[in-house]
Amino acid sequence: MHLRSITAAALAAATALTLAACGGETSADDGGDPAAEVSGGHDPSTGTVLDQPFDKPDLVLTDTNGEPYDLAAETDGHATLLYFGYTHCPDICPLTMSNIAVAAAGLSEEQRRDLRVVFVTTDPERDTPESLGEWLRMQDPDFTGLTGDFEDIQAAARSLGVSIEPSYEDENGDIISTHGTQVVAFLPDDDKAHVIYTEGVTVETFERDIPKLLRGELP
Repeated sequence: MHLRSITAAALAAATALTLAACGGETSADDGGDPAAEVSGGHDPSTGTVLDQPFDKPDLVLTDTNGEPYDLAAETDGHATLLYFGYTHCPDICPLTMSNIAVAAAGLSEEQRRDLRVVFVTTDPERDTPESLGEWLRMQDPDFTGLTGDFEDIQAAARSLGVSIEPSYEDENGDIISTHGTQVVAFLPDDDKAHVIYTEGVTVETFERDIPKLLRGELP
């Protein structure tokens, strides 16, 4: 097995180290360096199996067509990759979604129909349904984009061990958005999050793991 099991407490510690503060072309804290890698010897290019899976959040937001989207209902029984980010992110968000898109392109038509990839904005003031939809279509038109009330989004993210903070304007006029970089993977059999992928996961990892997730298997 390529993954190691991790406790909820360890995940919380790791989450503190997988935050990206993004604005304009640089990071808010250190002049553009990427988010810190998870400590403790974990290989950031692989996923991490949770010893206590997370429940899927009870979250209803607005999709890119302006329609209500019930996350639990719409993804019920499907392998689901959930990511919290924003469209103005200069690096981590587009790279993560691109890696998933490239991996998904190699799936069969049946597998693609079964997979759910959901991108929830952490910057709902700027990410309207229209702008979010346009951005995601450049990644993969099958991806689902959601926006809505920030407090609801933040609560859902925190329930999964993903930390996000409200966007703010710095002294240079740049908008800074701080968010966790984890991709949360739910299995179809119980609709629980069993695997966490942190920043550094490659296309090859998703290519290897997604077919297994679709079968309800741990990578």
